[in-house]
Amino acid sequence: MNDSPSDFYGEPSKDNPGVIAFPPLIWAVSVVLSLLIHFFVASVPMSILPRVILLAIGIVLFIIAPVLAISAVRLMKIAGTNVHPSEPTTTIVRGGPYRFTPNPMYLALTLLQIGVAFLLNDVITLLFAAALALIFHFGVILREERYLEAKFGEEYLVLKRSVRRRI
Repeated sequence: MNDSPSDFYGEPSKDNPGVIAFPPLIWAVSVVLSLLIHFFVASVPMSILPRVILLAIGIVLFIIAPVLAISAVRLMKIAGTNVHPSEPTTTIVRGGPYRFTPNPMYLALTLLQIGVAFLLNDVITLLFAAALALIFHFGVILREERYLEAKFGEEYLVLKRSVRRRI
C-alpha cells in the first residue's frame, strides 16, 4: 500500500500534504449547501443579537476575511513558496498574519462562512461554519502539519510551538 500523499487527482505525490480537497472548494461547497438549506429547506433565525448588530458583524467579517487571506497569499508569494496545497512547500512563512495563526487562509474562509450566517441571521448556516472548521482541521490542517513536520523538522516544530493553532 502506498502511504504517500496524493494530489487532487489521486496521483501519488511525494512533496505535498495530500489534503482532501482544494480548501476554497471545500468552503464553496459549504456555502452553497448552507444557502440551499437556508433558502429552500429550513431557516432557523438567530435571536442572540438584534438584526442590525448581526448585519454589522457580518459586514465586518466580510471585510476582515479577504484582507487576512490576501495578506497571507501575498506573504507566501513574497517568500517564494507555493500557495496551492497540491504543490510543494519551499519555505515556512513567519510574518504578517502567520505570527498569530498558522492557517490564516483557512481562518479567513471560516470567517466568511460565519459572516454569511450573520448576514442571513441563520443558525443552520452558522452550524455549517463549525462543520467547515472541523473539515479544515481534520482534512487539511493536520495533513499539512504532518507534511511540514516531515519536510522541515525542528524548524517547523519551533514555529508550531510559538504560534497557537486557531483553525
